[in-house]
Amino acid sequence: MGSWAMSGGNTSSVQWVLFLVFLFAHECSGFYLPGSYMRTYSTREPIYAKVNSLTSIETELPFNYYSLPYCKPPRGIKKSAENLGELLMGDQIDNSPYRFRMNVNETIYLCTTSPLNEHEVKLLKQRTRDLYQVNMILDNLPAMRFATQNGVSIQWTGFPVGYTPPQSNDDFIINHLKFRVLVHEYEGSGVEILGTGEEGMNVISDSDKKKASGFEIVGFEVYPCSVKFNPDVMSKHEMYDILTSVSCPMEIDKSQVIREHERVSFTYEVEFVKSNIKWPSRWDAYLKMEGARVHWFSILNSLMVIFFLAGIVFVIFLRTVRRDLTRYEELDKEAQAQMNEELSGWKLVVGDVFREPDCSKLLCTMIGDGVQITGMAVVTIVFATLGFMSPASRGMLLTGMIILYLFLGIFAGYVGVRLWRTIKGTSEGWRSVSWSIACFFPGIVFVILTALNFILWGSKSTGAIPISLYFILLSLWFCISVPLTLLGGFLGTQSEPIQYPVRTNQIPREIPARKYPSWLLVLGAGTLPFGTLFIELFFILSSIWLGRFYYVFGFLLVVLLLLVVVCAEVSVVLTYMHLCVEDWQWWWKAFFASGSVSLYVFLYSINYLVFDLQSLSGPVSAILYLGYSLIMAIAIMLSTGTIGLLVSFYFVHYLFSSVKID
Repeated sequence: MGSWAMSGGNTSSVQWVLFLVFLFAHECSGFYLPGSYMRTYSTREPIYAKVNSLTSIETELPFNYYSLPYCKPPRGIKKSAENLGELLMGDQIDNSPYRFRMNVNETIYLCTTSPLNEHEVKLLKQRTRDLYQVNMILDNLPAMRFATQNGVSIQWTGFPVGYTPPQSNDDFIINHLKFRVLVHEYEGSGVEILGTGEEGMNVISDSDKKKASGFEIVGFEVYPCSVKFNPDVMSKHEMYDILTSVSCPMEIDKSQVIREHERVSFTYEVEFVKSNIKWPSRWDAYLKMEGARVHWFSILNSLMVIFFLAGIVFVIFLRTVRRDLTRYEELDKEAQAQMNEELSGWKLVVGDVFREPDCSKLLCTMIGDGVQITGMAVVTIVFATLGFMSPASRGMLLTGMIILYLFLGIFAGYVGVRLWRTIKGTSEGWRSVSWSIACFFPGIVFVILTALNFILWGSKSTGAIPISLYFILLSLWFCISVPLTLLGGFLGTQSEPIQYPVRTNQIPREIPARKYPSWLLVLGAGTLPFGTLFIELFFILSSIWLGRFYYVFGFLLVVLLLLVVVCAEVSVVLTYMHLCVEDWQWWWKAFFASGSVSLYVFLYSINYLVFDLQSLSGPVSAILYLGYSLIMAIAIMLSTGTIGLLVSFYFVHYLFSSVKID
């Protein structure tokens, strides 16, 4: 009661604060989370659909919608504003002639083409045989198509350019579309009263309620078919003339064949259906993943197995190290000296364990880039898990990743240069290290993308990066990433270097001969981190290459955290094993012990290409797939290798600082 009475005196001040917040939000109504802005339409209000690039899971080469002889908008083609991610993904969103009027069910005539020439016929046949899909968008919702395959109902986004009936050499074009638009009536019943007082405060006025009320679009379905019209009769109509209802024929001879000198008429009909689906739930139909139960159980099974294995390894390892340290510290100095002479193991490499590794500059560069990539991945997945990167916001995920990578350059420069100072004992050469960090991974990506871009340019695909976008990316890199990396490097020179707990001998100790090469153990170590990753990797590859939506970022975040733990444990265990056999060259082995997971990721990508992407046709598509897979594998190597090396470094530092050695 006392606390309630005390809070009652502050009610009016709280009300005013909340009122000002809502007033500010009202004034700034133009700001909203991308993809979350609700739009309502009044009855008979015109709504125009948009078209994205034509896509195919067979070729993975997107093409412009208007590269085929489709009807064009009466006021010309206008490109929609696109973000960085959309441009990089090959999206090209244009306006279209498809016009709907809210709650008006009608059948509409669009246009009749001129007689198809040889080039247009060849192009239409090729796009049909390559299973190209037309991707249409209404109120930011992709058109969804339902189909039955082997008795199972499946859903796809988009509809085919055409189809080829079995046991037929003819191709038929899709020229009639039946649209089903699901709408939800919105009464403007938002939050009206706020506050704890008797009067309250009106947040939404009556005029605002009238503006807000109307119909929301909560579903967009398409049912395509091919209909042979009489071109002489149809060409007498004007665009948007209303026709009688068109029925889709079952007979092939009543469908529109793709042939030279044929004139194709395009029509569509629209039906508005009231739905109980509310606007925030309208993406649920798109985000339902097939085999969801298998996905859940596979992930949980993987997590349990990996946690179990990692736990056993870590517990055994901790007991072994603790026993060694306890035995060593309980002896007096004379016994320790005798023990040093008699025993082999990690205690004998005390004068060499912190010796400078080979190619130390390259190591610092890769660690810096690894920090940048890891930070980008973690922050991106956290934001995506919280719902800030909805699939409704096309390209937002990729745009967010690029922006994060640019700004995380300051951490990359700091970590890379500080490691350089620690290894070298001096700041000399930090500028060169900083420039290397700023250029190493972006340079690799730039070279691979440029090579792939020449292939895309040769294919005249919209997936090719325009020259203007190249300049934008270079400007962003040079104006943001490079200066921040240099700033981070400078901050790294100002921080205290990490002091080694033991001195390094002038003459390096000879490493005993091994029965088997140590690199074999390092490469084999990557299998354990890969075990945490490969199930989720299958779903990610399916979303990228088979056009499916991926939106289980919560699972991905758990898998990422698990991957970090397993990479750290594997690298530490291998480092300890190498030190126990008097192998003091642990730096690169610690990096590749966890970084070797990238090799298995790339091999799995090839396996996925051969066995799961059997529809992928042509060497161009395979080269594109392998190029993008190589970029992904390099990024994973830098990220996981960095985690392994940094954790191993702190482990070795702790291990040798725990032992009192003269």
